[in-house]
Amino acid sequence: MKSDDTYAVTKTEAEWREALSPEAFRVLRQHGTERPGTSPLNEEKRPGTFACAGCGQPLFEAETKYESCSGWPSFFAPIDQGAVGTTTDRSFFMTRTEVHCSRCGGHLGHVFPDGPEPTGLRYCMNGVSLTFVPKGG
Repeated sequence: MKSDDTYAVTKTEAEWREALSPEAFRVLRQHGTERPGTSPLNEEKRPGTFACAGCGQPLFEAETKYESCSGWPSFFAPIDQGAVGTTTDRSFFMTRTEVHCSRCGGHLGHVFPDGPEPTGLRYCMNGVSLTFVPKGG
């Protein structure tokens, strides 16, 4: 991941803490993970766009969301390849691919190679890292 000062949206730690809920700050800025099954976005089925809770950048279209039974909102593709960035995450004695917002660097979740067609990918996102904007809203 790039250093925080190389993103289009940058804030001090104090500004992020003021702008985000404590749980959103822990996940987006400290690379935390919310408990599975706790996000109301798991049940979100309306047409619309899922955006970064840190900066509002559109990340995923509702049409790419699917039920992965993982406990987190899951998508098979980002809105475009430039919306998210990835880095190698070697925490917890395993290697995973971390996904972050390309605009503010906020930690969103991880991507795994076990998703549905057409991509075969599962973008397993923390719901607290996202906001939902209904179509036409």
